[in-house]
Amino acid sequence: MITPPRPAPSTPYDSAKRLLDIVGATVLLVLTAPLVAVVALLVATSLGRPVLFRQARTGRDGAPFVLVKFRTMRPPAPEQGRVADGDRLTPLGRWLRVTSLDELPTLWNVLRGEMSLVGPRPLLPEYLERYSPHQARRHEVRPGVTGLAQVSGRNSLDWDEKLDLDVRYVDSRSLRVDLSILAATARTVLRRDGINAEGSATAHEFLGAHGRPTPAQQGRTAA
Repeated sequence: MITPPRPAPSTPYDSAKRLLDIVGATVLLVLTAPLVAVVALLVATSLGRPVLFRQARTGRDGAPFVLVKFRTMRPPAPEQGRVADGDRLTPLGRWLRVTSLDELPTLWNVLRGEMSLVGPRPLLPEYLERYSPHQARRHEVRPGVTGLAQVSGRNSLDWDEKLDLDVRYVDSRSLRVDLSILAATARTVLRRDGINAEGSATAHEFLGAHGRPTPAQQGRTAA
């Protein structure tokens, strides 16, 4: 298993970035409050309760936290056996993902300090043992709502490309880089680029350098 790196001392950039996260997330939550209410009502009407999807993800230094998003899929029906994510994705859920509106509740993770507006996307805890030492460096920073990989191709990239971009962000991060990624994210969302991986409704599972998925793992994704 890859050992997460030790926490680095705080820098002026870290303090400024955290301030940007708090102010940015607060402003976005206030501005989108009516939209959040409408989406919550649509999800409740279409999928029932709970309205929110919660899943364990890995944060800075490998620490686990619970990611919060709007639900986009029907729950699996035991009598149907294993069902691919694409078959569970509802028309409303597909639209929420295409427009990235399912991500709005994630701003609460930013306010709580578990995530940042910009950083590598938070992935599943079981992926920790599958990273190479180079790829594990993505956990030197807080995960982000958006990141360099998301504005460089998103789910149309393969895992090696995405994880390399994550580490490139770790090595080059600055407020200027963060602001440029936020600006590029707005353009990416408007153009709806890279939503799906080829042949999948979402993203393929990360298998690492070794091994193949078990039957229980097949069809699982980490958006």
